[in-house]
Amino acid sequence: MTHTVEKIGGTSMSRVNELRDTLFIGGREGEDLYGRVFVVSAFGGITNLLLEHKKSGKPGVYASFANDDTDHGWHDQLNQVAEAMMEAHRAVLDNAADIERADAFVHDRVLGARNCLIDLQRLCSYGHFRLSEHMGQTRELLSGLGEAHSAFTTTLMLQRAGVNARFVDLSGWRDEGDVSLEERIAGAMEGVDPSREMPIVTGYAQCAEGLMGEYDRGYSEVTFSRLAAMTGAREAIIHKEFHLSSADPNLVGADAVRKLGRTNYDVADQLSNMGMEAIHPKAAKTLRQADVPLRITNAFEPNDPGTLIDDRPADEAAVEIVTGLDIVALEVFEQDMVGVKGYDAAILDVLTRHDVRIVAKVSNANTITHYLDTSLKTMRRVEKDLARLYPAAEISARTLSMASVIGRDLNGLSVLTRGLQAIAGVGLEAIGASQGPRNVDVQFILEREALKPVIKALHGAFIEAEAPKLSRVA
Repeated sequence: MTHTVEKIGGTSMSRVNELRDTLFIGGREGEDLYGRVFVVSAFGGITNLLLEHKKSGKPGVYASFANDDTDHGWHDQLNQVAEAMMEAHRAVLDNAADIERADAFVHDRVLGARNCLIDLQRLCSYGHFRLSEHMGQTRELLSGLGEAHSAFTTTLMLQRAGVNARFVDLSGWRDEGDVSLEERIAGAMEGVDPSREMPIVTGYAQCAEGLMGEYDRGYSEVTFSRLAAMTGAREAIIHKEFHLSSADPNLVGADAVRKLGRTNYDVADQLSNMGMEAIHPKAAKTLRQADVPLRITNAFEPNDPGTLIDDRPADEAAVEIVTGLDIVALEVFEQDMVGVKGYDAAILDVLTRHDVRIVAKVSNANTITHYLDTSLKTMRRVEKDLARLYPAAEISARTLSMASVIGRDLNGLSVLTRGLQAIAGVGLEAIGASQGPRNVDVQFILEREALKPVIKALHGAFIEAEAPKLSRVA
């Protein structure tokens, strides 16, 4: 197969009219337009309105529906979603007939969702039914609205520009079937010929597994990766608004960062662990097992090849990325822990129960410390549960940060030693540091206020001073 499967994120989708003349069409004509399948996210901000704000947690339709006894709040918010959707497609469509069709699409989908939620509320007014048992399906239903809208709008825009674009809806709208993800994709793609048409596919796929239950808002990348693997894509491509670079350019300076050019899935996994996802780790696993290489590009620089991610080892040892993450350190000290098994298993059980993500862990004879990506509010509940399990233990939580130096091969670079020297060189100190035998990352534990200057110092020592060693796409 010679086709690619390409994903466009929500922020870029809000500028999809700009991408029409570059990414989608550019200088291509005739058959050169095709051989590409696009998986699209909802327009920027729409999923926040449908569910909850990803960063602030401000309730959207889903959260309001789950907690609103009067049912007025979620109705008003669903109206706001419809208005935001129409505003989004009017910003990218310039033909009156297309805008009218997009408006009708929004009215139909929003009305359908509203009626479904009303019926569900009515059903759960009887004692035999519990709303909580249906919230997973409710979250799935609402999520699908955003991707279906953006995919439909993009198809209209491209058809108006003369492209043989095809709307491929995986959202299961009014579909009575309960099918697997593979069956959903296979059924929707049946009869689709990427060599003659440009499929515009929804990032959300309704299926029996329930994507949101396991992946939550990473579902679009799971759909994207499964589609690429199932169709035997030559390459999977994620278009972002920026290049995958050696650090945050806002932190170390736009002139100081280097585009990676090439890296591997090990590095992608380390980035995910640091909350800097190039791709969802489960999606990366799907592509890796299917032997489909992944490319990360800047959507607004279509002539730049971006960064290729595959399983090829580095030609030579080099640091590729310096990044950081705010963490909470959970420390459990128990004198009786020495020589006794089971302490760590019990702690892991509590962390799992509270859905706390573990970034790293260190331990000695009588102390276990987990570095966690979570809130202090959640940590209070974790500490309370652990105190009941181990009443004699000293349990504490502390806000810290972690800086990580990452590369496909760090052998022989003395990253741990040189990193500590670079940190000391700017007058700061690491509380802890660790390096595993796989030699793909080194982690430095710091006070919160030290993270930014430390990232800048580490980037200067390992990237700016040794830029020629960074690998590039061949």
